[in-house]
Amino acid sequence: MYVVVPLLNEVENIPTLIRGWEALRHRVPHHTISVILVDDGSTDGTGGVALQEGKKIDLVVLTHETNKGPGYSFGTAFEYLADRVQHEDVVLTMEGDNTSRVELIPTMLERMEREKYDVVFASPYAYGGNIQNTKLIRVLLSHFANAFVKVVLDIRGIHTVSSFFRLYTGDIIQRLQRRYGNRILERSGFESMVELLKKLTILGSSISEVPMKLDTSKRAGSSRMRVLRTIFGYLSLSFDVRKWK
Repeated sequence: MYVVVPLLNEVENIPTLIRGWEALRHRVPHHTISVILVDDGSTDGTGGVALQEGKKIDLVVLTHETNKGPGYSFGTAFEYLADRVQHEDVVLTMEGDNTSRVELIPTMLERMEREKYDVVFASPYAYGGNIQNTKLIRVLLSHFANAFVKVVLDIRGIHTVSSFFRLYTGDIIQRLQRRYGNRILERSGFESMVELLKKLTILGSSISEVPMKLDTSKRAGSSRMRVLRTIFGYLSLSFDVRKWK
């Protein structure tokens, strides 16, 4: 299993992240865990601290000298995986602020392996999930993204469209790279997850969701999302859909 995480000034969250990945090795003993961190222009020593704290796990840090955005960071990781990921592998993407719940990963894996899905999302909007201790503007933005995707991008049946916390088969990553290039993503901002969802549906991917209780109080520090920039990014996606088909 490859674990891909974009990081921007997350030095306070690193120790908890590392402990989660150490524990993950015991939760999914039939998988080898390889962590790929993308330090997206951090100024607080995030990358160095991650390497120091993560000596007990298989971890690599890819570095951007300046901040380029989460979508660009995921693209960097996908490009790194292009000649490494195999058909039988799985690729997990997650937030770097401890809001992704590591204890859900075995459930996501079981859903994928037992029911043969290409992708499994963790969703606070699926039945059994919820959102706790989250600012109203973040909740409203998430609802806006969901409504926009359903109406403008014609994607239906998915509860959570913008979260980073997703599990992909190696096969679907390879298919995306053959169609859209090694980086897969064109967008550099948070809207990149909606871009990726649309590309998955264009390829006819099978997608499932498991419920997640999202609690942002587990995050140290503030969110890196810029609301107006993200809204503009969502709106501008409608101009790119035709070229992806």
